[in-house]
Amino acid sequence: MPLRDHFRPPLDLITSWEGFHGGWPMVIVQQLRKQLPAGYVAEPRIHSGLQAEFVVTADEKDDAPQSPGMTEGNGGVATAAWAPTQPSVAVETTLPDYDEYEVRIYDATHRRQLVAAIEIVSPANKDRPEHRNVFVAKCAALLQKGVAVSIVDLVTVRHFNLYCELLAMIGHTDPTMGDPPPHLYAASCRWIRQEKRTLLQAWSHVLYLGGPLPTLPLWLSPDLVVPLNLEQSYEQACYDLCIA
Repeated sequence: MPLRDHFRPPLDLITSWEGFHGGWPMVIVQQLRKQLPAGYVAEPRIHSGLQAEFVVTADEKDDAPQSPGMTEGNGGVATAAWAPTQPSVAVETTLPDYDEYEVRIYDATHRRQLVAAIEIVSPANKDRPEHRNVFVAKCAALLQKGVAVSIVDLVTVRHFNLYCELLAMIGHTDPTMGDPPPHLYAASCRWIRQEKRTLLQAWSHVLYLGGPLPTLPLWLSPDLVVPLNLEQSYEQACYDLCIA
């Protein structure tokens, strides 16, 4: 079945991309329930980030800073109380937040150790440099901890490739992605140790509107892998949400 464009007419006039992104992780969990070995569990994690607002103020004309006061020490000598200078930047803001549509897989036999994460990219993950940096840094941190990371990007309205940005962050490229890299893609990555070496392995696929989705390797341990059939879960999610 074809990959749809969930972000443009006519489909976005009928159903929202947020509805699909919110529903697909649970369908993936239901699919994995039939495939995961005993002791492994999967669960969805959905978080819609708030957009931060930035208001930069300069040369505030409230009360002028008071002169440092004079205090007396034990010896009765007046000393000036220290005060910092005016800040270089005064910014009214909140800490950056971000969208999170993912499935996490745990090894329940080892105190719920996180072993794999499936990250579904949203428009907000790609809309500005700081959001892309947060997403890429999160994936890199997971890989460094030995967590296998799969990235699935169906966003047609933001032309960035976060998988390629992840590789660039750690000093590598994927020649199969081309130049410029595609903005629709799916990839599975893991960082493993082999003897005295550490290897980054990745299985990547370019996606096309009207084309099928691939099956990615979902690594649960260095020697244990199950198939992540994106096409099957994608079509089931579309069916459940009455997306033609």
